[in-house]
Amino acid sequence: MSSPTGPASGLPVRMPRPRQPGRHRRPEPASAPAGAPPLVLAVPGAPDPATRRLAEEILSIARSELPGLDARIGYVDAQGDAEGYPALDAVLGFAASQHAARAEQARQAALAADSDSDAPAPTWADGPAAVVVPLLAGPDSAVSRRIRQSVVSSGSAFELTDTLGPHPLLAEALHVRLSEAGLARADRARLFTVATAADGIVLATVGGAEAVQAAGITGMLLSARLAVPVLAAALDEEGAVTRAAEQLRSSGSRSLALAPCLIGPEADEALPSMAAKEAGCTAAEPLGAYPAIGKLVLAHYATLLGITLSPQGAPGR
Repeated sequence: MSSPTGPASGLPVRMPRPRQPGRHRRPEPASAPAGAPPLVLAVPGAPDPATRRLAEEILSIARSELPGLDARIGYVDAQGDAEGYPALDAVLGFAASQHAARAEQARQAALAADSDSDAPAPTWADGPAAVVVPLLAGPDSAVSRRIRQSVVSSGSAFELTDTLGPHPLLAEALHVRLSEAGLARADRARLFTVATAADGIVLATVGGAEAVQAAGITGMLLSARLAVPVLAAALDEEGAVTRAAEQLRSSGSRSLALAPCLIGPEADEALPSMAAKEAGCTAAEPLGAYPAIGKLVLAHYATLLGITLSPQGAPGR
């Protein structure tokens, strides 16, 4: 089960790979700076075991890229104090209390030190209590509003990052999901298309006009990879996916695929398949815990704090 301090479900945890000997060994990954604020993954949607497994796998990927990372899960739409599904408010409240305690320890240490000493203050003593990363592939004003409310009501200094997309890594993940469904074929080396089973893609998202606009940018990157037209459409707007499919057919596409530009928990899992059936498309799976998602979550956290993720050197601020 989980707690505000993080997951404790007994599921396997992705561990950093052991360093291999030899001149061609992979560089060791950087480690999280001592005392760096925790990463809080803000997970939308109704909490359930599948969502928890997904979130834990994504954070496991992030920890494997930055050993020592303090990463926690907060459920945006958790009701009450459901065991195993800590609400985002509770996770942030716990992080705020820990931050206050560390700040007090730093203050006491400074008072005890020689007043003439030039010793620097602890690196992260004046930093944020935590960095909140929304588990969203693109903008969703309703979910973002709930996350901001939790951050503001916590009464402490938190930093909130942008959503994960648009981003080239999302286009890569969408390509892989399409290939897994037999809707696009990719080579092993660089994931560039050899041939595609679909000659038109509807990129489906949720979150309103802003989300569709952001998905459209990722769609252009996906189109460049597949060399087929890609149109973004809103799953939560009645008839939008069907209209996009009709537009693709009118421009010459005949075999259409629906690619959910969704990580998973932000929409009803039946929504993409229902929209695909109505539009006469074959649907791929949502992005899920594809490795690029975990890397994007970590990159947003590290960029905000100024932590360098290069494996060639220790992270710095």
